[in-house]
Order: sequence, then C-alpha cells, then structure tokens
Amino acid sequence: MQSSLPWVLLSLIIGCLVGGIVISLVLRSKATQAHTVLVDAQRQIAELDSDLAKRQKMLQLEAREETQREVARLREVIEREAVERRAELKDAESRLRERENGLERRIKSIEGREKGVSAKEVEAQRKLDDAADIVLKQNEALEQVAKLSTTEAKELLLERVEHEARAAMSHVAHRIEEEAREGAEEKARKIIAMAIQRCAVDQTSETAVSVVPIPSEDVKGRIIGREGRNIRTFEQLSGTDLIIDDTPEAVVVSCFDPVRRETARIALQNLVNDGRIHPARIEEMLGRAKTEVQAKMREAADRACAESNVRLPKPILEVFGRLLYRTSYGQNILKHSVEMAKLAASIAAELGADVQVAKRAALLHDIGKALDHDHEGTHVDLGVELMKRHRESDAVIRAAGEHHMDVTQMTSLESVIVQVADAISSARPGARRENVEIYIKRLENLEKIANSFGGVEKSYAIQAGREVRIVVKPEQVDDLGSLRLARDVAQRIQEEMTYPGEIKVTVIRETRASEIAH
Repeated sequence: MQSSLPWVLLSLIIGCLVGGIVISLVLRSKATQAHTVLVDAQRQIAELDSDLAKRQKMLQLEAREETQREVARLREVIEREAVERRAELKDAESRLRERENGLERRIKSIEGREKGVSAKEVEAQRKLDDAADIVLKQNEALEQVAKLSTTEAKELLLERVEHEARAAMSHVAHRIEEEAREGAEEKARKIIAMAIQRCAVDQTSETAVSVVPIPSEDVKGRIIGREGRNIRTFEQLSGTDLIIDDTPEAVVVSCFDPVRRETARIALQNLVNDGRIHPARIEEMLGRAKTEVQAKMREAADRACAESNVRLPKPILEVFGRLLYRTSYGQNILKHSVEMAKLAASIAAELGADVQVAKRAALLHDIGKALDHDHEGTHVDLGVELMKRHRESDAVIRAAGEHHMDVTQMTSLESVIVQVADAISSARPGARRENVEIYIKRLENLEKIANSFGGVEKSYAIQAGREVRIVVKPEQVDDLGSLRLARDVAQRIQEEMTYPGEIKVTVIRETRASEIAH
C-alpha cells in the first residue's frame, strides 16, 4: 500500500505535465489561427481599399467625360441658336429695308400729288376770280339796264316769291287740314263704335251694405250676446257695423270697405248657420272668412286674365285680385279693367299699335287702387312702382302710368289708347255714381289719418263716418298714450277734413293673457 503511493503521485505529476503540454499546444494552435484570420482580414481590407480607390478614379473619369460631353452639347446648341438668331436678324433687317424703301416711294408719290393739288388750287382760284369778274360785270350791266341796285332787285324778287308762296301754302294747308279733320273724325267714330260693339262686360254698382238672412228673430239676440259682448267683438274684429233693427229675419252689415264687408258677411252667415255664437267662435269664423275671400279674389283674377287673354306673374296676380272688391265712383274696378283691356285691344288693332302692350297696360292701369288703402301715394305711383318691382316692360309701364296725363305729355300711341279706353268705360251712362265715391273717399281718409300715428294696429271708420275706432298695440301705447292718441287724431281730423256734424274717435287698448293647463 505504501509502496504504491509514490507511483500514484508520479502518475499524477506526469498526467499534469502532459495535460499542460496539451493545453499549451491547443492554445498555441488557437493563437496561430487567430493570427491567420487577422492577417486575412487585413489583406481583405487592403484589397477593398485598393478597389475603392480604383472605383473612385473610374467614377471621376466618367464624371469628367460626362461633363465634357454636356459642355460640348450645350456649345453646339448655343452655336445653333446663334446661327438661327443671326438669320432672323438678317431677315428682319431685310424687311425693314424693304419697308423703308416703300415709305420713301410713298412719300415721293404724296409729294407729287401735293404739287398737283397745289397747281389745281391755283387754277381753280384763277377761274373763281374770272367768274367773280364776270358776275360783277353782269350785275353792273343789269343795274344800268334796270336802274336798280343789287339790294333793291333782290328785295323785290324775294317779296314777290314770298307772297306767291304764302298764298299757295295757305290754300294747300287749309285743304289738307279739312280733309284730315273729316277723315280722322269719321275713322275715330268707326273705331270706337266697332270696339264698343265687340266688348260686352257686365257692370254692377257696389253698395255700402250687405244683408244677411237669419232663420228667426231669436238669432238676433244671440248675435247681440250677453250685454252686447258678441256684437262688440264682431264689430271690433271685423271693422264693420252690424245694424240689427226691426227688419224681419235680416241683419245688415255696413262698411265702406267692400273686402271687410264681404268678410264680415261670410263670417256672420257661417255663425248663423252654425248656431254657436261667442267671441272665440266669432274670431275663428272671421279668420276662415278672410281665407275664403282671398280665394275668391284669386279666382276672380284668374278669370279676368283668361277673359282678357293676358298672363300675369303670381305677385301681380294676387294684388290684381283685390280689385274685385274695389270700386271707383260705384264702378267695379276689376270689371272696368277687363272692359278697358278689350276696348284697348280693339282700338290698337285698328290703329296699328302694339295690341299686347295696349291690352296689358289697360288691364293693369288701376292696379295701384288695390294698394292705396295700405300705402302712401297715388294709385298711379303705386301701380308703376309695383310693375317696376316685378319687371314689367317699359312700354307697358309708360302706357299704364300715363293714363291720367294730358295727351301732349304722352310718349306713345299705346298711352293714348289706354286713356281713350278708360274714358269710354268710365263715361258711358250708368257706369259710375259720384256720391258713393265721395262718401267712400271720406271714410278712407278717416282711416288713413288714424293709421298715420305710431302704435296703431288697425283702425275702422264706422257709423257712416261719424265714428273712428282705433285698435292700438298694448305693448307700445299705455293708458295715458291712448288718451293722447284720441286727442291728436281728433285734432288732425278737425284740421284736415271737412264734414257735417261731429266725428267720435274711440281708442281701444286690449291686453290678453292665456295659459294652458295640463
């Protein structure tokens, strides 16, 4: 056991030496390989540097060659353009030289003509001088023969010629004037007679009252209402007077404004037929009646346009329909306008004027009367403004706007035709009634004065013009303002109008409050 121990130790030592030698050899081999790799890497880097230098030189050579080629190309282009420009300049120079030569030739030609003209002027002046000498010699010879001066001979000749011409012209002018007067009167009578024969339009005289039939006398009590509240509400909202008297089974609606009167009549008739008469129902029925009246006016306007064969734009048509309830001295203006359109068309056709212009102007000549209740100005100015606003032709506007002018102020034949048709339609017996128009004008003036004050919502002239009721806007006029307004309106009426008796001014200020209970 002890004898084997040294051998073991020796074996270990030998193993360690052998292992160290092996490890040393391995490490040396690795170092050799690493050195080899490093050498290869350095060699590759050197090769890459060499290739990069070669590539750089090649690129520089290629860039230099490309630059030289581009320079050569640009030089060639510039030289070619220079050659072309020199050729163009040479052509322009040649043309300028030719133009200068042409101008020189023209200048020489003009100078030659001027010399010729100067020579002709000298020759003409010489001939004029010779002619003047000849005339002078002839005048001297005539004076010696007639023993008259030039002035005396000229005056004698002019006096004789003037006397003979005046006599002849006077005779011819008198004959032409007589023939024209006879022919014009005869032709005018024929044209007017023919136009009247071809036109037949119904006419009705408008009144200031409408009668509403009622089924029994008991209805009158319901119309009046408790303490008169129904009749007061109806009159206040409609702007009319209800006349309830001993007339059996009838109630009279009185108002100078035909539109308000017709609206009130329809509303009252519907209330009577319905049987329920109270303030809320009255307000509802008046609203429905107003819509119905507007529909009637539109229908009447369409019918009038169809009868006259005239088309109107919608805004003008709506205003034109209001003429159904407008009158002039008792004559219905809508029917009057239709009659005028037919007369004007017939007269224009006979005189060779523009039939469409004359007919259209005649139909629209009084359209301003549909607006004069609500706007300031004459009906002519209002009508012209309306037609201009809706782009009617200038010829129609002139003819319609000049129908009240003197004939000498009119600018077209159509204007004269419209005025003649207006006179024919208005002047025939029974067409108009003067006293009704004066009465209505007075009531219109009362309402116009009341509406001219601020804060007035609407006003109504009632009781045949003996009372004016004014409804004010409560948010603009207080109680003291109502008193002041009544006094101012009364003062204004007293200053501007002439009327019999006295006129009562009533200002109504009403405030309503409503709420919905859920």
